Amino acid sequence: MNKDRVAEILSEIGVLLELKGENPFKTRAYASAARTIESLSEPLEKLVAEERLGTIKGIGDALQSKITELVSTGKLAYYDNLKASFPEGLLSLLQIPGLGPKKVKALYEKLGITNFDQLTESCRSNKVAELDGFGEKTQAKILEGIEFRKTYASRHHLHAALSAAEPILDQFRSHPDVIRCSTAGSLRRSKEVIGDIDFLVSSKQPASVVDFFVELPGIMSVSAKGETKASVVLGDGIQADLRVVSDREFPFALAYFTGSKEHNIVMRQRAIQRGLRLNEYGLFRANEETRDPALLVPCATEEEIFQQLNLEYIAPELREDHGEFAAAEAGKLPRLIEWTELRGSLHNHSNWSDGQNTLDDIVTHMTGLGCEYWAITDHSKSSFQAHGLTPERLRSQIKEVRAINHRLEGEGSSFRLLTGSEVDILSDGRLDFDDDLLVDLEVVVASIHQGFTQSEAETTKRLIRAAENPFVHTLGHLTGRLLLEREPYKVNHHAVIDACAGTGTWIELNANPYRFDMDWRLWHYAKDKGVKCVINCDAHRQEHAGFLRLGAGIARKGWLTKADVINTLPLARLRIELALKRGARVK
Repeated sequence: MNKDRVAEILSEIGVLLELKGENPFKTRAYASAARTIESLSEPLEKLVAEERLGTIKGIGDALQSKITELVSTGKLAYYDNLKASFPEGLLSLLQIPGLGPKKVKALYEKLGITNFDQLTESCRSNKVAELDGFGEKTQAKILEGIEFRKTYASRHHLHAALSAAEPILDQFRSHPDVIRCSTAGSLRRSKEVIGDIDFLVSSKQPASVVDFFVELPGIMSVSAKGETKASVVLGDGIQADLRVVSDREFPFALAYFTGSKEHNIVMRQRAIQRGLRLNEYGLFRANEETRDPALLVPCATEEEIFQQLNLEYIAPELREDHGEFAAAEAGKLPRLIEWTELRGSLHNHSNWSDGQNTLDDIVTHMTGLGCEYWAITDHSKSSFQAHGLTPERLRSQIKEVRAINHRLEGEGSSFRLLTGSEVDILSDGRLDFDDDLLVDLEVVVASIHQGFTQSEAETTKRLIRAAENPFVHTLGHLTGRLLLEREPYKVNHHAVIDACAGTGTWIELNANPYRFDMDWRLWHYAKDKGVKCVINCDAHRQEHAGFLRLGAGIARKGWLTKADVINTLPLARLRIELALKRGARVK
């Protein structure tokens, strides 16, 4: 069992103990241990094997024993028994925004509520509002939260779907009866949230491939199984559908099942206008739907299908009927950014605020990944919940970053840390740090972390004022959304983009898969206005560097090229742009 799963279990034990009303010091010990395990710089398995867990601060004998059991056996009897002591469904109530362990405990003990249906009924009969510590406003928010969860119950984050799909694709690639294979659907189009995972395989032995699929490790249940297709539920609750076709049909099926529905409608219409018929089985010379192989227009790849319809090849990410056909017809589709063109991230956190890793650990990891630079933008003082830095601490961090860079230069390394801050935008648009401190930073990201209930006009004015500050390089996670968890706050996106165009302020594409903010649908407008994008990890731990790949996929959906994205620049050129931007605006 890897350290991430161990940390998840320790954290959940803390929540379960809080639900039981255990000593708060005990519950916090598990939460603290979870954070410690997450931030380990060496393999957890090695620490367990060498019996060195006990040397880590905060890991006492009891925790050491439990972690060892988890790592060694993959199970923990204490956790299983603790979880079994609660009614099934009770823990799911914690998924509702605003419901923490204390409130769930009160609902269970005073009203006997153990699931969504009971909670909904109790809210509608006004019983929840009558409880101490709740009230009508809390009751209304709980009902809103329940509806929100129901709306997105069958939706999944992009990174979760990719993590589930890629090992299965690897298994297909190694199977002797598989000729070609791919994901399709919204996952292949890099949608920020997906429903099911679609797999497409070509084979001369479809039954063999289907049998192989339904017996893969990690398959929780089989919903349907036929000779050429099957549906299963994976361990994380995601449904996965497999379709097996002949290799001749593969390009057509891949285009069809990739979608989107709106894109496919236009493709079929173009075929009809040319006396052809396009469906999942092929492109045919016919006036009606057919599968007659004698009428087939052979196409070995998707690219050849587009050529037959007098179009440039349209990348999967663009297939949303958002202008791709006019551009493809005119030969004006952009060369979309590749994630390998990104050279670093300009919004990241360390253990100086709420990140997990030290500055030295970050240097080692990012250098190993081949990055050229990595900005350290820890939170400012108003984000107290994230251990935001005071001006004094930020100045100390600046000195430490400079010392590290001096050492790297002496070692002959070209990698550099950049000094910075993710500074809070206060309720009136002022920034959390004064200009005389911001001027000493190489990178300033301005973000909203509180006051989400302001009106659209107030929030828009607030963001525009931040963009007008001459020391702000980038607006961070523009709408504050958390996908499948929290709706964006109200803001006039176009007005903010226009302000950024006027001030030369960049806008972040926050590549954290729970954010993907600014939304891909807005980047076409921002690009037309000349606003530059920064694809940032908003990293809080080493593994989050992988978000660059995800962010590039979303940027591709927004039609962005290498030239549109600031952090494709090499370090020397980036530093010039940082200085020019500030110099052009500071009198």
